[in-house]
Amino acid sequence: MKKSRIVLVWILLAFTSSLTLFPAADAPAYDLPSVNLGFTSFLDGGPPAGPGVYFSQYLQYWTADKLTNANGDALLPPVADEDLEAWISLTQLLYQSDKAILAGGKWGVNVMLPIVALDMSYGTDLGFPQDNGTGVGDLLIGPFLQWDPVMGSNGPIFMHRVEFQMIFPTGKYDENKELNQGSNFFSFNPYWAGTLFITPQLTASTRIHYLWNAKNDDPNRQFAGADDTQAGQAMHANFAMAYEVLAKRLRIGINGYYLKQITDMQVDGNDVGDTKEQVLGIGPGLVYHVSQDSHVFFNTYFETMAENRPEGKRCNLRWVYHF
Repeated sequence: MKKSRIVLVWILLAFTSSLTLFPAADAPAYDLPSVNLGFTSFLDGGPPAGPGVYFSQYLQYWTADKLTNANGDALLPPVADEDLEAWISLTQLLYQSDKAILAGGKWGVNVMLPIVALDMSYGTDLGFPQDNGTGVGDLLIGPFLQWDPVMGSNGPIFMHRVEFQMIFPTGKYDENKELNQGSNFFSFNPYWAGTLFITPQLTASTRIHYLWNAKNDDPNRQFAGADDTQAGQAMHANFAMAYEVLAKRLRIGINGYYLKQITDMQVDGNDVGDTKEQVLGIGPGLVYHVSQDSHVFFNTYFETMAENRPEGKRCNLRWVYHF
């Protein structure tokens, strides 16, 4: 029986570094890095207080009690009774300059580093995948261009940004453990983010990523005998709408994310069918503006339509401070 692996590489913002999971199953899959799924949401098209230095701290809790196959059905037999818990602490430093360098876009740089605590438990011990405990994840560095808001008579109308995110394989990785903090391969994850002010109170935001992954030259033990593996390419997006219920203080709304893998994974350069991943997450959220320089985001996501990946729920807390 062939076995599959799960890679959860988590990043930010905006986004992310790597987390690797490899569960037993009927066919290799679950190999995508788990990128920025739900870490960012409202008002994502620009920094909240203009140029300068920003510090952000994220804390995300993700739990899943179902691993799915290519048809969205249960991957493991009922006796497995799997339960995955992941606590992700993500620290971000971002610098936004006030100097335009290309078509009016002002340069900046985003650096993020995660710490990941993994716990995979089962109803019975039948040699299922083992986690690698707690450790540092993969480093994310992203140069970006931020455009000034397009202004109207009642305030901003539209703001947007392009970032060229790179995820470096610096995290904790053990080929003899199936659940790792690091992916052991480089990923390129650029995105475009924008926020539209439909009215001064009502906003719609999105962040659209493309994901490309390099080869893993030290595959997990689930791929014994292989020289290398390569995760497929994917598209993923965050989206949110919010309404201002307290002037300059509180916005509440709905937020979500969608991931769709567009090419199969490869083992030793050969495509492996039925390995494309998919998931949709959606739920309520809010952003509270403590002051002009301090902002708190809270988001909850309930996942559905999962294929070749875990299906569960996420809670995300984010604090942003502008120096």
